[in-house]
Amino acid sequence: MRREYIDSMPDLHATWLSRLNQHWSAALEALPSQCAICRRWPGNRFCADCLARWSQATPRCRLCARRLAGGAEICGACLKQPPRLSHCIAALDYAYPWQNVIARYKFQADTGLARGLGRLLASHPPTQQMLNGCDALLPVPASEQRLRERGFDHTLLLARAMQPAIPVWQRAVERRHTPQPQHELGRTQRLRHLQKAFSLAADHRARIPGKRIALLDDVMTTGATLDALAGCLLQAGAASVSALVLCRTP
Repeated sequence: MRREYIDSMPDLHATWLSRLNQHWSAALEALPSQCAICRRWPGNRFCADCLARWSQATPRCRLCARRLAGGAEICGACLKQPPRLSHCIAALDYAYPWQNVIARYKFQADTGLARGLGRLLASHPPTQQMLNGCDALLPVPASEQRLRERGFDHTLLLARAMQPAIPVWQRAVERRHTPQPQHELGRTQRLRHLQKAFSLAADHRARIPGKRIALLDDVMTTGATLDALAGCLLQAGAASVSALVLCRTP
């Protein structure tokens, strides 16, 4: 068989999988659902009326995504002590109704919400601008024990639901387990718990240098987790680390 013919042959396995995924996505879209906020039936997991009411864009600090007023770009806290993140975006406030939605998703294993939440984040106007300037999307990892307790990787599901055009690094970073969940701790305790919490997976160390990496998390509270992970990646040679979060605490 001539080589030019071999080189021009399509990857039949990849093509078949791609078409199957397209048909599966179309079938899911056709199924009726119920809005997770107002309970409207039938409709999307987040209906247009609820999105219009509860997902309005708001000015935020470009380094920590905290709400800002008066046209400033960077909050006073970040001016005083700049974080290691080069940029941070949040689509929503961690307030009603989103804190209830996140609780159902993370702690009650309503994994069907991942699709709607991922699409909501992907459609947030600054999201694509950030991703276009990055080389990889890295979901913030949970420890192996936390994954076993929860039964699924909530940030990885969000990343896949976003369908980004850049690679998703699933297990680039490993996280040491801490007995008490981060959401139960204050900033000082979080910082103490996060000391040396992250380490690079052996098979990803050579991929980090020079890369512009976007972190993905569901909720940003104090920013300690994202800052610690950014520090780990920057120390390994990353060119820059930014963050994309679904919700930011007010």
